[in-house]
Amino acid sequence: MSLRHADVVVFGSTKPDDVPVSWIKPGATIISCARDLLSVQCLYFSEKHNYGQQNNPAAEKTVGSLAVAMRMQNMVKNMERWIQSQQYRKWDLHCLKLQPLSPVPSDIEISRAQSPKAVDVLAKEIGLLTDEIEIYGQTKAKVRLSLLERLKDQPDGKYVLVAGITPTPLGEGKSTVTVGLVQALTAHLNINSFACLRQPSQGPTFGVKGGAAGGGYAQVIPMEEFNLHLTGDIHAITAANNLLAAAIDARILHENTQSDKSLYNRLVPVVNGMRGFSAIQLARLRRLGINKTDPETLTEEEISKFVRLDIDPSTITWQRVVDTNDRFLRKVTVGQANTEKGFVRQAQFDIAVASEIMAILALTTSLQDMKERLGKMVVANDKKGEPVTAEDLGVTGALAVLMKDAIKPTLMQTLEGTPVFVHAGPFANIAHGNSSVLADKIALKLVGEKGFVVTEAGFGADIGMEKFFNIKCRASGLVPSVVVLVATVRALKMHGGGPNVTAGAPLKKEYTEENLQLVADGCCNLQKQIQITQLFGVPVVVALNVFKTDSPAEVDLVCKMAKESGAFDAVPCNHWSAGGRGAVKLAQAVEKAANQKNSFKYLYSLELPIVEKIRIIAQKVYGAQDIELSPTAQSQVDRYTQQGFGNLPICMAKTHLSLSHQPERKGVPTGFILPISDVRASIGAGFIYPLVGTMSTMPGLPTRPCFYDIDLDPITEQVKGLF
Repeated sequence: MSLRHADVVVFGSTKPDDVPVSWIKPGATIISCARDLLSVQCLYFSEKHNYGQQNNPAAEKTVGSLAVAMRMQNMVKNMERWIQSQQYRKWDLHCLKLQPLSPVPSDIEISRAQSPKAVDVLAKEIGLLTDEIEIYGQTKAKVRLSLLERLKDQPDGKYVLVAGITPTPLGEGKSTVTVGLVQALTAHLNINSFACLRQPSQGPTFGVKGGAAGGGYAQVIPMEEFNLHLTGDIHAITAANNLLAAAIDARILHENTQSDKSLYNRLVPVVNGMRGFSAIQLARLRRLGINKTDPETLTEEEISKFVRLDIDPSTITWQRVVDTNDRFLRKVTVGQANTEKGFVRQAQFDIAVASEIMAILALTTSLQDMKERLGKMVVANDKKGEPVTAEDLGVTGALAVLMKDAIKPTLMQTLEGTPVFVHAGPFANIAHGNSSVLADKIALKLVGEKGFVVTEAGFGADIGMEKFFNIKCRASGLVPSVVVLVATVRALKMHGGGPNVTAGAPLKKEYTEENLQLVADGCCNLQKQIQITQLFGVPVVVALNVFKTDSPAEVDLVCKMAKESGAFDAVPCNHWSAGGRGAVKLAQAVEKAANQKNSFKYLYSLELPIVEKIRIIAQKVYGAQDIELSPTAQSQVDRYTQQGFGNLPICMAKTHLSLSHQPERKGVPTGFILPISDVRASIGAGFIYPLVGTMSTMPGLPTRPCFYDIDLDPITEQVKGLF
C-alpha cells in the first residue's frame, strides 16, 4: 500500500525527516520510534505543517518497546471507536404519549398541552452526532450537510409522497395525513420514519389559510414556532432576493451616468497602490473571452465589454419580495427620488416564497450546487437579447453567504415525539410546491433501509405531485415508493356539484347529511387523480380523512370506488382526533404498497420542444383538448430555445382550484383549450414556467384576515389564536 493512503504511519528509521512530505496523506497520524525504539513521539501531518508534535507531555518520555506497542494498540482502539461513532446508529427513540380529548380542542391548545423533547435529545435518539446539529432554542435545530458524507454508504429508506385531490375551501388535510402517518409508523408500529414538510409563508398564516403544521392530534410542535419565523430561512431568502434586485437597478443607474473609464475605476479600484480583479470579475472576463488577469492590460474595447451589462429595463424579470400578503405591491413604481436621476420604471413585489431563490433552496443538493444555481439566475436580457445573470452582476458569493444557514434543514418533532424536517416552502401553483431535496436525502439516510420518509406535495396531485415527479425527482435522482392520495367525503361532494362554501358560514346540509349520489358524482375527481398517479408507475394508497358528519355508507362508497379505479388500497383515517393510532391501518397499507413492483417513469423527455412538453402535461394530466399560446408566450418560447434553455423541465403556473384554468370548474372538466398567456424561466432553479391564464404572485388580504384572532399574552408571552 502506498504511504499516501495510510491513516497511521510508524517510523522505525532514525531519520524520519528524510521521508518526503508528499508521501504522507494530510491528516495522517505518525508514530516515530526513531531513537532505537527507546522513545516514541506521536505526531500529526497536515498540508500546512510537515510533522507537528501533538501537545502530549508523554511524547518525550523514554520508554521501552512494550510501551511503544501499547501506545500503538491504544491508538488503534481510539481510531476504531472513532470509526464506529461515524457509522449509522440504530434509533433509540422514546415516543411521547398522547391522551386525545373529545371534543378535540383547538390546534394550539393541543400543541401547548404536549411537552416536546429537547431537540438535542431527539437528535441523539435518531443517530445524529453532537457536531451535526446547531440548536435554535429548546425545540429546533439545524442539521449540517456533513451528515450526507458520513452516511453516504448507508442504504436509503422507502420514499412516500402525500398528494391530494383538487383542493376545495373545505380542506383535505395533506399535512395532517403526513404527520399522522409518521406518528403511526414510528409510535405505533415501531418503524423508523421521518416527515419532511415545507415551511409555511407568513402571508397565508396571517391572511386566510392559517397554520400549516398539520392539525388536531397529528401536528408538528411547537406549532407557533413552526408557523412563524422558524429558523429565519424565509428572511434569508428575502434578504438575498432583494439584494439582487437592488444590484440590478443600481447597475443600470451607474452605467447610465458614468463613462467606461469611470465605471472601470470604480469596479476595479486601486487599493494600497495596487489594482486587482476579484474572483467573480475574473470569471466574467473568462466568459467574455478576455484571458487577462492584470487590470492594466485591458484595451478600451475590452474595458467597455467588461463594465457594461447594458441591461434592457423592459426585460427585467427579477422582482422584490416580502413575506406578507400585500395586494398594493402588485404594481409599483421605483426610482422616483431625484437622486435616481429620472430612472423610473414600473415593477412589482412578489410573496417571498415565490422567489426563485426559494425554488433553488428546495432543489439544491449541496452548497456548491446552490452557488452555481444562484449564479445562473437570469434577471433580464441585455439590449442584444442575451441573458444577464446574477453572476454577471457579481453578487453570487454574497447571495451564498446570506443563504449559508438556510440550506440546512430544521429538525422538529410531532406530537408523539417522532422526527420532522421543515425545509423550504415554494408555492405549488406558482412554483414546484415541494419541500427540499436535502431534507429528503438526509432523512432517507437516517431512517435506515427499512424506514420511511414521508413528504408532501402542495395542492392537488395534478399540480404538486406532477412537479414532484418531473422536477424534484429529476433534481434528486430519488425514486418514490408509494403515493398517498388524500381525500375527504365533503370535498368530494363539492366536486360532485355541491353548493359553494363561504369561509366562516355554516355548512349547508349537503355537507352534513348523507348524500351518496353527491359523493359518487364527486369521486370522478379522485378517480382522475389516481389515473394521473398511474401515469408515473407508482402504487397509490387513498387516505380518506374522516369527519364526524361522514356516514359509514359514504366512507365505504369512497373506498370501494377508489380501489375499483386502481388504488392499491383505500383507508379511512382518524388521526386528527386520535393521533397516530388513528392512522395505523393507513401505515400498514403504505408498508405493503412499498413492497409492490415499482415502474416509476417521467411523464416526458427533456429533449422534447418546450411547447410539446407543455402540451403533454395539459392533455395527459389536466385533461385539456389542446393548448393555445399567446403571441407573447410563443415569443418567449422561441427566445428561451434560442438561448439554450429548451431542455429544462416544465413548471406550470396554474390555478390549483380546478384541473382546468377556470377555478369554478370542479370535478373533471373536459374539452377545454388551456391558454398559455406567458412563459418565463427560472434558470437557476432549472425549469421553464408557463403562466396559465392570469396568475398572481402576490396574494392579498381578505376582508377579515386571520390576524384579527392572533394575540400575545404580555404576562405569559404565549401566542393566542394562531389557528
